[in-house]
Amino acid sequence: MKKIRTLLGDIEPSQLGFTYSHEHLWTNPPAQQKDRDLELTDYEASVSELWRFKKAGGNALVDATTLDYGRDAGKMRQMSIETGVHVIATTGFNKHVYFPKWVEALTIEEITQKLVRDVTIGMDGTTSKAGFLKSGSWNQLIHPLEEKVTRAVARAQLQTGAPIWLHTEAGTMGMEMLDILEEEGIDLSLVGVGHSDRNADAYYHLQLAKRGAYVQFDGSSKIKYYPDSTRVELIKNMIENGYVKQLLISGDMGRQCYLHAYGGGPGFEYIIKKFIPRLLDEGISQEDIHTIFVKNPARWLAQFEG
Repeated sequence: MKKIRTLLGDIEPSQLGFTYSHEHLWTNPPAQQKDRDLELTDYEASVSELWRFKKAGGNALVDATTLDYGRDAGKMRQMSIETGVHVIATTGFNKHVYFPKWVEALTIEEITQKLVRDVTIGMDGTTSKAGFLKSGSWNQLIHPLEEKVTRAVARAQLQTGAPIWLHTEAGTMGMEMLDILEEEGIDLSLVGVGHSDRNADAYYHLQLAKRGAYVQFDGSSKIKYYPDSTRVELIKNMIENGYVKQLLISGDMGRQCYLHAYGGGPGFEYIIKKFIPRLLDEGISQEDIHTIFVKNPARWLAQFEG
């Protein structure tokens, strides 16, 4: 049986348990990002938020902080040790506005080998390995450097078996990103398309799912984009069309203003304590909840040979 690669080592899929499939524990965006609310660099605050998640019933968390966004595998590894929460971290890139200069200087193959080392040897000077690969695109376009690193991510996937997650700015360019991965020979059933609910287009979500990809809704509670009533309808659309096994749900609470321990809210507890009860109240079954938060993340992440 294939295993899931956490920061503390590989585990069986059955050990993963209830999972948030896209969050952030430690971030430090580059200086060009002037909005420092996106910076999560208070260890005690972050580990306290993770404890809240654990106490509410969470068992595993997928951290999507990339090497161009201030990833720190050592800090996240220690949080996992302290809380007992499985943490799955990534290697790869966010979007071109954050890329370090070496992305332009290096060849696709050189970037690929950097990603392979993160998956197979360790990240950030530690022995903790990445459990998935990440690439991203811009709003309504794919920048040439984003295409470059997406091809590197694809080639690293073919060498390591690691699953892939895609950042899509405002929920756009998901289909086009899948096109690039498909050109590189990637099995799209290994790919999660993030931020899909930022583009509240039910037809679009079904098109992604028809290609075999996981469709991720990661904006729960963020009424500045849409009320949760819209997300509930989008979730029902996926379920009613037979794609519950390709649905991932999380909160992407990568801002200080979203996290209790940083002085904000609603925090990591929100989905467990408020959103899931609402889904149940609106007619979504407990079986489907279990599929979305337990079975689907385990199936997506379990790609490593035991």
